[in-house]
Amino acid sequence: MESRVLSRAGAFSSLAHLRKPPRDVAGGASFVTVKTVGSLAEGGNLIWGRQLRPELCSPALKKEAVLLRPCLAATSSPAEGGDSAGEKVAPAGFFDKYPALVTGFFFFTWYFLNVIFNILNKKIYNYFPYPYFVSVIHLFVGVVYCLGSWTVGLPKRAPIDSNLLKLLIPVAVCHALGHVTSNVSFAAVAVSFTHTIKALEPFFNAAASQFILGQSIPITLWLSLAPVVIGVSMASLTELSFNWVGFISAMISNISFTYRSIYSKKAMTDMDSTNVYAYISIIALIVCIPPAVIVEGPALLKHGFNDAIAKVGLVKFVSDLFWVGMFYHLYNQVATNTLERVAPLTHAVGNVLKRVFVIGFSIIVFGNKISTQTGIGTAIAIAGVALYSLIKARLEEEKRQAKAA
Repeated sequence: MESRVLSRAGAFSSLAHLRKPPRDVAGGASFVTVKTVGSLAEGGNLIWGRQLRPELCSPALKKEAVLLRPCLAATSSPAEGGDSAGEKVAPAGFFDKYPALVTGFFFFTWYFLNVIFNILNKKIYNYFPYPYFVSVIHLFVGVVYCLGSWTVGLPKRAPIDSNLLKLLIPVAVCHALGHVTSNVSFAAVAVSFTHTIKALEPFFNAAASQFILGQSIPITLWLSLAPVVIGVSMASLTELSFNWVGFISAMISNISFTYRSIYSKKAMTDMDSTNVYAYISIIALIVCIPPAVIVEGPALLKHGFNDAIAKVGLVKFVSDLFWVGMFYHLYNQVATNTLERVAPLTHAVGNVLKRVFVIGFSIIVFGNKISTQTGIGTAIAIAGVALYSLIKARLEEEKRQAKAA
C-alpha cells in the first residue's frame, strides 16, 4: 500500500474561510491519491526502491481501489445554510483526465533515458576502460544532483537517524557491488550480452526467496524460469564477445541485486523513495571510492586520463562523464516515479520491454554481430522473463485480494 499526498502551500485550516473554490484549478488543487500496489522482489535498479516504502495508510484504506478525490472543496456560506449540496468540487486537471497518457509518457521517458545511458556508457568504455572509476562518477553526479535538489527543497530532505542508517547500509553496499560489477561486465562484453545474463536475476530472486527467506515458490514460477536458464545458456555458448570477466561480473551483479532486494524488505521505512534513493546513493558512493582508488588509481594517474584526453579531448571526456552520470541518476529516478503509478502486472510487462529496447538499440548502434543461436537464446530468455513476471504479478495480485477480503 502506498499513499501520496500532494497538497497546496496553504494550510487546510484556512479553507474554512473560503466561500467559493478558486477557479484556477491548474494553480494547484490538491488531491489525495491512494494506490494499492503489490510487492516487487526483482527488477532493475529502480524497482527495489519501492520496496522501502511502508504502508502509510490506515487499515480502513487498504482496499482494492484507486481513490482520487479533490480536497479543495468550497464550504457553503451561511446564507446557503451550510448544506453540503451547496459545495462545489474543483474539476480534475490534465493529469487526472488523461492518466493513461501521463503514464505512457513516464514509460517513454524511462526507456529513453535508460537506452541513452547504456549507449553512452559503452561508448565511454570503448576509449576509457575503467569501470570502477566510471561507476564512482555515476554515483557522484547523482549525489550532487540530490544535494542540489535538497538545497532548493525539491524534494525536502527527510531526516535520518542511526537506526535508519543501519537499515540502509546493507542495501547500499549491495547496490554498490551490483552497480560496479554490472559496469565491469558492460566494459568487458557487448551491452546486449550483459543484459541477457542479467535476465537471470529473477532466477536468483526465486532461489533466495525459497532457500534464504523460507518462502514457498509455486512450481509454476520455477517452470517459467526454465526458458530463462536455457536461453541464457544458448546465448552464452555462441556469443562472439564472450569472456569470463564479463560473464562472471554479470552473475555477481545478479546475486548482489538479489541480496539488495532481501535487505530492502527488512528496511521498511516511512521515508519516500526519492529520499531513500538519495541516501543509498550517498552510502554507495562512499563504498565505491576505495576499490576504485586501489584497483584503478595507479593506472589512471599514469596513463588512463591522458590516453582518454588524447583520444577525444578534455571537453568531450568531461562532458561524457557528466552526462552518463546524469542519465544514470535520472533514469533510476524516473523509473521509480513510473513504477509508483502502475499495478504489478503493468510493471512486469514494462520492465521486460525495457530490456528488449536496450538490447535492440545496443545492437543497432554498435553494430554488434550476433550468431543465430545467440539471437534465439536471447529471445527465449526474454520470453521466459516475461512469463515469470506475468505469473508472479498475478500471484501477488491474488494474494493481495485475498488479504484485503
